[in-house]
Amino acid sequence: MKKSVSIMLAALMLGWAPLAQAADLPEWLTGEWQQERGDRWTEELWSLPRGGVMIGMGRSGRGESLQSWEVMRIVRAADGTLALHAAPEGGKETIFPVLEQGVRDISFANPDHDYPQRIRYWREGRLLMAETAMMDGSNAQNWTYAPAGQ
Repeated sequence: MKKSVSIMLAALMLGWAPLAQAADLPEWLTGEWQQERGDRWTEELWSLPRGGVMIGMGRSGRGESLQSWEVMRIVRAADGTLALHAAPEGGKETIFPVLEQGVRDISFANPDHDYPQRIRYWREGRLLMAETAMMDGSNAQNWTYAPAGQ
């Protein structure tokens, strides 16, 4: 009896293992974020996680002129891993698999991409921080986003 209970318990634990290993979508990224520096502005919007996906949009401009825009998705694959899918100006999508993930920090990387190769988001209090760079950290660009309207 003891042996069969142990086998059943082991089977149940193995069955639940993929669920335990599935990465959480970064819900802390949800919201409307903006950075303003003089007449230059950058905005990102991220949806709540639903159906294994978060949908994002980013745009930058100067004054009343839009200079660039991008659509993004953070997707949980069938194996539980996360990846950022980015399509600048609606062009060809580039996939950045998750590199590291903490409680309020996530990094994605694609060393085969020209620039950026690494994308990182993290929270500092109420602020959302973002950085794009090469894999070695060179050519870094940084953003400090506040919640929109604040």
